[in-house]
Amino acid sequence: MAETAYFSFMQREDQEFIFELTDPAKIQQARDILSGKEKNQIHVMGRIVKRPAPYNPRWSYHLDPNTITFFTMAIEVCDANMAYVEDHLDEACGAFLPGCHWCPWDSRLKREVKP
Repeated sequence: MAETAYFSFMQREDQEFIFELTDPAKIQQARDILSGKEKNQIHVMGRIVKRPAPYNPRWSYHLDPNTITFFTMAIEVCDANMAYVEDHLDEACGAFLPGCHWCPWDSRLKREVKP
């Protein structure tokens, strides 16, 4: 059975977003970021799914685990604050966050979340 792991990232001091990983290499990469071993590709990106997930109850959307990657720099069109995404979710995946791609530049991995 494949491992599933949950991690969270922060934006500002008060916004935490929990996401799921099922790919062993990405789980290891997230753990390497948290340990300080990985210092470059440390920001989180993926495609949003416009429905809540039980592990991320604060938000009405989540990231598709199969699309999550880590990055150093990304294009501006996918950068947004998680609260702004929540407030404009009906507009997401069109002109706002085209293709549902979300890459919050200031995302910083905070912790591994135990289920």
